[in-house]
Amino acid sequence: MDTIASFFSFITTPVSWVIVQFHTVYGALFGDDTGWAWGLSIVSLVILIRICLIPLFVKQIKATRAMQTLQPEMKKIQERYKNDKQRQSEEMMKLYKETGTNPLSSCLPILAQSPFFFALYHVLNSIATGKTIGVIDDDLLTSARKAHIFGAPLAAKFTDGADKVAQLGATLTDVRVVTAIMIVMMSASQFYTQRQLMTKNVDTTVKTPFMQQQKMLMYVFPVMFAVFGINFPVGVLVYWLTTNVWTMGQQMYVIRNNPTPGSKAQAAYLERLHKHVTHHGKTRGRGEKAIVKAIVAKGRDRNEFERKFINGLNKAGLAAQADGTVAKGEAAAVAQTEDGTPTSAAAPKRQQPKRQSKSQRQSSAAKAGETTSLSKSDDETTSLSKSDDEPEDAKPAAKKAAQKPGAGARSKAQSGQRKGPQRPKSPSKK
Repeated sequence: MDTIASFFSFITTPVSWVIVQFHTVYGALFGDDTGWAWGLSIVSLVILIRICLIPLFVKQIKATRAMQTLQPEMKKIQERYKNDKQRQSEEMMKLYKETGTNPLSSCLPILAQSPFFFALYHVLNSIATGKTIGVIDDDLLTSARKAHIFGAPLAAKFTDGADKVAQLGATLTDVRVVTAIMIVMMSASQFYTQRQLMTKNVDTTVKTPFMQQQKMLMYVFPVMFAVFGINFPVGVLVYWLTTNVWTMGQQMYVIRNNPTPGSKAQAAYLERLHKHVTHHGKTRGRGEKAIVKAIVAKGRDRNEFERKFINGLNKAGLAAQADGTVAKGEAAAVAQTEDGTPTSAAAPKRQQPKRQSKSQRQSSAAKAGETTSLSKSDDETTSLSKSDDEPEDAKPAAKKAAQKPGAGARSKAQSGQRKGPQRPKSPSKK
């Protein structure tokens, strides 16, 4: 770790200067040699760095969602060119270029924090060994070595021996208890942050290898923090614990207000948005308008939660507009259905026929039978009347037509006999 930190020695001076400036402020409140002054200086350094990294965090969110969307296409490329790794890499890079996606964008915040992390480790390690570094002179070095956080020196480690801890004015038990608690809190916060991302902010309708990778990282990262944490000074543990807590809070805010489409977080967000819009009759803020606008633009490609949201607005007499606003009253007469096609909001619902009982069905069948028999008798009466009205000249013609050859054969065939010429009977023997 010392060798790695030495590569980032060029940034130790800016980091030490920021810590000293915060220490000047907190030292006036809590005392120059207290752990509160030095500990809060490290916490403030973390907050300052994370505020500067917010644009990268937003870019990370967009890159992560873009990677989730591309997973089905990436899987097809891997299966198509599984025997040609070079062609597979070329097709992957072509896909990234066409969609404007960079796989490394999801790692930008961690990569950007690394120089500050190792620079802070280098500063605290120099304090532990009694060496001045950056803008920390002898007086500040002496003050930092006296600073304790819950009884543990700022520069002490879990692996330090009793003699080294005694030189810093503490006991080995205090150092190991404090560092162990901080390591557990650091690992737990990292696990909860990753678990929150997997259970609430992942599209559950698409099963991709990316989800399996994220699930694996949920267990790998906490173990890595626990293993490497025993070699971190208390000040670095404060830095990393503050970073994890900031990341957890920042992610909770993003999941609540800008969830991934198709995730459980989106279902909860659209439910809250539906209650607000139906109560006030309008959307509030650019964020809500942007989400409603995106849902309207999807049309038939909406997921289950988005269709439920649109249908709920239609039932309430409201209609989501293309600009993200919501119209009501006469303006909502033409609303959008779940598949994106316009329909009349005031159209009456189709009434389902009531189910009849068995006795009702039998009575209706009996009535229908009586009606049929009556209609048949009427038809017979009509036919008899027609035959009486026919002229006498037409009757012999009808008789002749009835006596045509083949008529008897057809009638017999209809009664069950075989059609065609019949085999002559053999003469009887005398």
